Amino acid sequence: MRVISGKLGGRKFYPPDNLPTRPTTDFAKTGLFNILNNNFDFTEVSFLDLFSGTGSLSFEFASRGTERIVAVDKDEGAITFIKKMVREWNISSIEIRRSDVFKFLDKNTEQFDIIFAGPPYALENIDMIPGRVLNAKNMKPGGWFILETSPKHQFKQMPELIQYRNYGQTYFHFFHLTKSLDNSVED
Repeated sequence: MRVISGKLGGRKFYPPDNLPTRPTTDFAKTGLFNILNNNFDFTEVSFLDLFSGTGSLSFEFASRGTERIVAVDKDEGAITFIKKMVREWNISSIEIRRSDVFKFLDKNTEQFDIIFAGPPYALENIDMIPGRVLNAKNMKPGGWFILETSPKHQFKQMPELIQYRNYGQTYFHFFHLTKSLDNSVED
């Protein structure tokens, strides 16, 4: 695996084979960041990485200058690996939290500009994730939530869905929170 762009661009990292993760491919990551590049200045956003796994997306955001990144995963091996890479690469912008994602969302009070969730494809309650994220007050008004899934999951019925893209067996669903937390429309 590698960091695609930014100050860490080209650096390779090798997560242990025994991690229960499905890392986002370079092809899919490149497509994702092509979309994000056209919509965000990475130096001015905060990023929440749910089901962070190998930390690949957190590393991409750090490499592109994001100063506030929180990586959340419940797997001890994944957390240990992310901590190792943060130390080796001297990344100060990533805060690592070992937690169940749903419990984290329930307790967290900080709001983020971009939230990404790359859950295990076999997770039984993937369809609940967008509602949990969008209703948990973890996202700033105007923020984006991106959910990575297999092709079998569709969210076209959700009004917050603004687009989806597929990269082989990887689908990214993009949700945009257009209302403020008090349910009034943003100007």
